[in-house]
Amino acid sequence: MNWDGITIGILATFGCVMLVLAQIREVLAKLPEVIRAWRRVRQELAAQAPGPDGQGSEPDTGAG
Repeated sequence: MNWDGITIGILATFGCVMLVLAQIREVLAKLPEVIRAWRRVRQELAAQAPGPDGQGSEPDTGAG
């Protein structure tokens, strides 16, 4: 193996590492939005579920 092959291998490795780190950064940046959406879905499902009196319960507003 010559120096050209070693150099190309190193550049390819660092390129892959940078790509993975960029993708992780994107996922982590969107994580709060996904969590908020999941909480909204759970609140809507809880609001539609019949309560002990057979009526739908009030959605939790998250206050308090």
